[in-house]
Order: sequence, then structure tokens, then C-alpha cells
Amino acid sequence: MKLTIERSALLRALGHVQNVVERRNTIPILSNVQLVADEAGLSLTATDLDLAIVETVAAEIQQPGGTTAPAHILHDIVRKLPDGAQVELDSATDDGRLTVRAARSKFALSCLPREDFPVMADGDLPHQFVLPTADLRRLIEKTRFAISTEETRYYLNGIYLHAPDDAPVLRGVATDSHRLAHIEVPLPQGAAGMPGVIVPRKAALEVHKLIEDGDSTVEIALSDSKIRFALGDIVLTSKLIDGTFPDYQRVIPVGNDSLMEVDCKSFSAAVDRVATISSEKSRAVKLAVNGDAVVLSANNPEQGSGTDEVPANFNGQDGLEIGFNARYLLDIAGQIDGENVCFDLSDGASPTIIRDAADQGALYVLMPMRV
Repeated sequence: MKLTIERSALLRALGHVQNVVERRNTIPILSNVQLVADEAGLSLTATDLDLAIVETVAAEIQQPGGTTAPAHILHDIVRKLPDGAQVELDSATDDGRLTVRAARSKFALSCLPREDFPVMADGDLPHQFVLPTADLRRLIEKTRFAISTEETRYYLNGIYLHAPDDAPVLRGVATDSHRLAHIEVPLPQGAAGMPGVIVPRKAALEVHKLIEDGDSTVEIALSDSKIRFALGDIVLTSKLIDGTFPDYQRVIPVGNDSLMEVDCKSFSAAVDRVATISSEKSRAVKLAVNGDAVVLSANNPEQGSGTDEVPANFNGQDGLEIGFNARYLLDIAGQIDGENVCFDLSDGASPTIIRDAADQGALYVLMPMRV
């Protein structure tokens, strides 16, 4: 293999694929990126066996072929080369190394046989549809904070993506049992009848990084066990989490009739201030609604206490008090795009619904805590 490629194009592609490569690997070949040069250009592939990404970039091919090279080292080398440099990649030497040349710089990297590089077969992906990237970005951005990191409940370690029977929407749901995010976008043509799938956290976050570059649509194909995202010259394929997502509808309360609406920025700032005094372990903040204001308070026997007050529109019984984890409150407030955030409350021991006044497709549920 021998080719010449512009440094910025190679760096961009390596930046995408090396994110998939784990820093620590017990299987040496998984630390490498596969490089294949043919008439289509240069294809770069990386995988961790659960997730695979392939990106094709334009290059001047002098000799077709392929090899594998250490992904992070190659990325660091190209990153440190001067802007505008023409990078020559050459694996046609007899020593089994990849030579990287640019201007007066020259590197020789140890390679592993291309034949040892694992291939993730797509299999049959019967459900296919095209989704605006803005919708996919929204589904991921507004649910990722609620994905569980608890490995024992692996079925919560992703975003549950499905087309419910009760509405023409594509819905993403994530929960860690303390809070739940429930986001809807219009149902794309071809998505009706798709199985409910759990997209792993890593796959969702990598896709989110890829769509930040501004492609207009993403092609999605899936089966019961795999999902593929195609964005221009990039294809990311991931295994799905093999498990049953819990019946999240049972967690969403239906009888919360005490409604509170507050300015989101003012409320978030007050929560953040009061949380300064709360204990590091619980991060507990109490909300007490009285008349046209909500009083936030925290009490720490070792450090002292603090209160703050925010104007509120409240339709319910005065004196309602409820405690929340401040970090969870701030995480949800950070997803609110409109000026106001709405709380549907019941009592101090029941789950609370939090809504964005400007976004009917977003709903969050937060469990209370004892204060």
C-alpha cells in the first residue's frame, strides 16, 4: 500500500475512528486501525468487537493494499504534523512496517497482519429509515445523562429506542432508576414496526460526536441484535444490548396535580448555590412551595445551612415540601431549552414530572429523597 493524503483529511478520519479504540486492550490487534487503499480512496476501520466504525476519505493511491497500525500513535503523529502537509503512507516495504512521511518528518510504525483484524458482519438489517440529524442529536443529548453506569443492570446501560403503538413518534428513553428521560421526535418513514432496541452508551455517544459536523440526515438500519448508522462517508455499526428494558410507563406518575412553573436559569442558579452547603454524600436540597415562591434549603450538621428563594407560579396546596438530589435536578434543568421549567408534583414521597414549557416532546421523571 502506498498513498498520499492531505493531513487535515487524515486527521479528521483518524479522530473519528480512534475514539472507538480502547486505550487498554488484552487483544493487541484491537489497538490498531485497519488502513485499506483502493479505487474508492483510503478506508479506515476500528473496532472493539462490540462497535465498529469505517470511514472512507479521498487520497491519491499509488499502490492499492492494506495494513493495520497503532491507532492512537498514528493519530498523535498526524496531529503534530504541520497544517497543510501532504502525508505519505507506505506499507510496501519488506520489514512489515508502515512508513509515515511528511515534509522532513519520517516515522516507521510496527504493524500487525491485516488478516488478523476482526470483521463485524452486519447481517440482515430489515428495518431501515432516514432520520434528520437534528432529531437524532436531540434524542441522544437529552437522554444520555440518565443512562445508568451500573454494570449489574446492564439493560439500563443504553438508550431504549422504539416506535410506541400509542403515537406516531420515535421515542428515546433512558433511566438509572433515580431519574428518567423520555424524548420524542416525529416518526420517520419506515420506522413503524421496528423492534424496541437498547443502543449502548458508547455507540450513542460516538454517533453524537459524528453528527456534530452537520450532516443533514443519517441512515439507520437495525435488527434485533445490531444497529448501523450511516453518515456520508462514515458507517458505524454496533451490537445492541441483549436485554429487556423495564416498563418505564409505570414509573411516569399520572395523578400529579400540583403544578409549579419557574424561570429555569434562576431556579438552576439557586439550586447550585444552596447545594454548596449540602453534604457531599447526599447532595440533598429541599423545595418548599409557598404562595408565589419556592424556597430552596439545605442543611448540613457539620457545615451549616442555607436557603434561597425563587419566584414561582404554583397551582396546588401551599406548604408542599419535597427533597431532591441537587446534581440530578441540575442535570435535568440543563436539558431545558425554554425559559421556564414546569414541575408536576404530588407529595413529598412521590415521583415528580419535570417538563420543558417550550418542548412538548420532552419529559423527565425524578425520584424524591428524604431530607
